[in-house]
Amino acid sequence: MPIKPENRTRYPHNWKQMRAAILDRARHCCEWCGIADGSTRGATKIVLTIAHLDHTPEHNDPDNLRALCQRCHLAYDAKHHQQTAYQTRRAGKAKGDLFSNENKP
Repeated sequence: MPIKPENRTRYPHNWKQMRAAILDRARHCCEWCGIADGSTRGATKIVLTIAHLDHTPEHNDPDNLRALCQRCHLAYDAKHHQQTAYQTRRAGKAKGDLFSNENKP
């Protein structure tokens, strides 16, 4: 998965080399389902990504990193994405409290 621009500073300067080392360790196959990088699943080309098992980009110990296909990575991150989406919505996407006096004309 591409690194979001706002998160780039959370990754080390040598991330490309670290990524390559994890892919080599996995023999360029998903460490969970075994599908090969660059192969196809139906009409979809497989691109392996590097997952942080603890969801913390600053924690780059090889034991915390896995080479995963997009399907396995998204499945692993699903609960985390659900939690962060909820937190984002709660943190200020609403313009105001529906029941406060500030919103009344």
